[in-house]
Amino acid sequence: MAEPVAHWPGRMIGPVHVRSTPEGPGEQAVFVHGLAGSATNWTDLMDELKDVVTGHAIDLPGAGCSPAAPDGDYSVPAHARAVIGLLEHTGPAHLFGNSLGGAVSVRVAATRPDLVRSLTLVSPALPDLYPRYGPVRVAAAATPVLGEWVASRLKLLPAEQRVNATLRLVWANAHAVHPVRLSEAVEELRRRDDLPHTIAAMLGSARGIVTEYLRRGPDALWRLATRVEAPTLIIHGRHDRLVRPATAPRGPRVPAGQARAAARLRARGDDGAAPARRRGGTPSDG
Repeated sequence: MAEPVAHWPGRMIGPVHVRSTPEGPGEQAVFVHGLAGSATNWTDLMDELKDVVTGHAIDLPGAGCSPAAPDGDYSVPAHARAVIGLLEHTGPAHLFGNSLGGAVSVRVAATRPDLVRSLTLVSPALPDLYPRYGPVRVAAAATPVLGEWVASRLKLLPAEQRVNATLRLVWANAHAVHPVRLSEAVEELRRRDDLPHTIAAMLGSARGIVTEYLRRGPDALWRLATRVEAPTLIIHGRHDRLVRPATAPRGPRVPAGQARAAARLRARGDDGAAPARRRGGTPSDG
């Protein structure tokens, strides 16, 4: 197993921390992680694409190395505003989103089409009320009082145990994770355990997902998905335990006749991990 590349250097851009590949290709790409994830989830994919695009992976407010949201708002619209702020800095870019980041990216692409050149959704957390372990787990975390109690109890478990449990959840074959990435994930979780805002940011983001599942009207995510104009690629894992692959055909699509954008669907069936995590990226679980 080849040694993985080092995580890309990061810096603060406005209120968020961003990791970027070296300046090179003129085309820009922005990567948005999932629940309990961070910019480092995208390290290996960014390496694969570094000769094609200059990549920028955001730590959403309260995640990774980004500080807590000043107003305590970790909703999907609030995360979308953070991504829009980064896109206004980079200029129009190819937008990638995984799970929670996929939901955020749909909102960004629908509301600011001028900033999104293409959209790639990796198991996006779009509303799906079909009974399934992933949504139920997020709903439990979002329940007031219960969520805080569960999070505080989980924090008592060794970091290694928690990381391994997450790997078993998000990978069909957890043995595919490089030992270096596993060690990095454990150290990052220990660092996050010492931050005062970690639980609030994670639970706030989980509650944001639940809010989107229940939202109705023109701002509902499925309604917003119909407004996406950018060429869109949707990727799902056939063995995904969190996001149901059957939701893929409902993803963003461009009305017939708009030849500039075509939606495509791809299902991955080997290790079941999202491409952001396929080559050993730090795990995220939503």
